[in-house]
Amino acid sequence: MGRYRPERTAVNNDQCVVVGGGIAGLCAARVLADYAERVVLVEKDPLPDEPVLRRGVPQMAQPHALLEAGREVLEELFPGFCEDVLSSGGLMIDGASDMEYFAAGGLLAQGPNQHPMYCASRALFEGVVRRRVATLDNVACRPERRLVEVDLDDGAVCGVRIAGPDGQTEALEADVVVDATGRTSKTPAWLEENGYERPPVDELSVEVTYTTTVIDRPRDCRRLVFVPPAPPRTRGGVAIPIEDGQWHLAVQGMYGDDAPTDAESVRAFAESLPTGELGRLGADAWEDRDLTHYPFPSSIRRRYEDLERRPDGLVVVGDALASINPLYGQGMSIAALEALALHHVLAEGDNVSGRYFETVRSILDPMWETATANDLAYDRADGTNSLGTNLFNRYVGRLLRKAHDDGTLTDAYIRVLLLKEQPTSLLRPSVVRRVLFSR
Repeated sequence: MGRYRPERTAVNNDQCVVVGGGIAGLCAARVLADYAERVVLVEKDPLPDEPVLRRGVPQMAQPHALLEAGREVLEELFPGFCEDVLSSGGLMIDGASDMEYFAAGGLLAQGPNQHPMYCASRALFEGVVRRRVATLDNVACRPERRLVEVDLDDGAVCGVRIAGPDGQTEALEADVVVDATGRTSKTPAWLEENGYERPPVDELSVEVTYTTTVIDRPRDCRRLVFVPPAPPRTRGGVAIPIEDGQWHLAVQGMYGDDAPTDAESVRAFAESLPTGELGRLGADAWEDRDLTHYPFPSSIRRRYEDLERRPDGLVVVGDALASINPLYGQGMSIAALEALALHHVLAEGDNVSGRYFETVRSILDPMWETATANDLAYDRADGTNSLGTNLFNRYVGRLLRKAHDDGTLTDAYIRVLLLKEQPTSLLRPSVVRRVLFSR
């Protein structure tokens, strides 16, 4: 997509409403601020100034990754975003030299190019974005408010009704309503109640579970260790350096191989991984720290673009639109890219809903297909890959094995991992020659 260009969008609406104050809702509010006289952001949780874990985001205590495509968009939407992350305690590491990535039976070789990566907790990333949105003169945040109803008038959204802690309701007019309420979004049911069809849903059971803690990290150590599950192995783990001299340390299981919840079992689980690094990092830590457990049953994609009819002015973002296996770390970046898509749609005029959902299809298709292709390679998966996808998976497996000794192949793979390039970039002739013919 094209870059964010605020001068393209003229203010031609009175008020817009965003429901949901996570990364997706905050980014949507930022682009709507160029389009409307006033933007109201409604959130059911409190929204303090400092980074906090919010009750309404159960995955918030788990490790999060900000991939390069998402970082670029956030820096454009909020100039100085990266500096704010660093000044708040986050880190910038090199994805080539600081990341130990175990794949296809070994560690990937260091590539020839640097890949800056910003590391922090989800609470810190969200807190930085929230503070920046709060500085916008025409954005009003309404915490501790829940959505009661979205109102319609002649086939278009015209406002919402919200309720405060005391149960008193309030009506807000709106030309655009953005649903950023997460994977439990009630928009499909609301559409049905108002005479529309529910959007078709793609769903793939993955039965992912996380158990996570935070451990002390030497201040001069910036290593990121990643041992993702890979068919047929259903176990994985990660250690991400975050603020306050700490690591986010997590173990992950899929398809019934659940990450345990007691310290002794978690330690044994970590030590069972094919590289012992995560077991060593957490050897003395699991007993003394709080453990948080998070289940993610399935990847879900709601295909609003396939609806023949939908109310104009309705926009759905973030996990309310697509909630993909968190092992791939795409969530925050997808939210930022969807906001960029909304920016371009708003700049082009009418039929906001139809053009928005069609535009985000191009964002979600490659991410959904890549994630589900890997998950469908497990024997317990409910479905099978096509012949072409199986051949591509075998090709990528060979690429990763060659990348144990070939940093150029590591570099090509990391560019796809960080959403710098499409998966098809791995089929460039220069890459194919190294995968298939180099000794």
